[in-house]
Amino acid sequence: MSDERKVQTHHGELTLSEIADALPGTGEIMASVASAWWKCAYAARGGNWDLAAYFARRVRGLQRGLAVTRPKYAGDLAAFEAQQLDPVLRAIDARDRDGFERSFAAATDRANELHVKWAKPYIRWVLPDDPPRDLYLGPVGTNPP
Repeated sequence: MSDERKVQTHHGELTLSEIADALPGTGEIMASVASAWWKCAYAARGGNWDLAAYFARRVRGLQRGLAVTRPKYAGDLAAFEAQQLDPVLRAIDARDRDGFERSFAAATDRANELHVKWAKPYIRWVLPDDPPRDLYLGPVGTNPP
């Protein structure tokens, strides 16, 4: 019998280990990061800076959550936020297309370097050639073609 503490939920008692095991894994979180990163790029390229900012902040939030559930990545994620995501957000806030493209590319390169560092060299993210089709990515106030 385990002496691990149990927590009462609406669905019954669960151990902290059971709760931790139910959380999304790194792969699921990073798949959400990749989707948001893709949409961020094409929203910025389409001139929808508010949507680009939303998705860049979404990446930041997902990675902050990952740092909590997978503390071994916390230092690298904090550094990535300060050194890579913050410049992307500043370029978005300034509506600086060239600055965005430079900082986005640098952040993508650094993310791929971190995949190698963490023994996942087989994960190399690339921006898809086509924009996402589930959102209108043009400037706010314009209509889809």
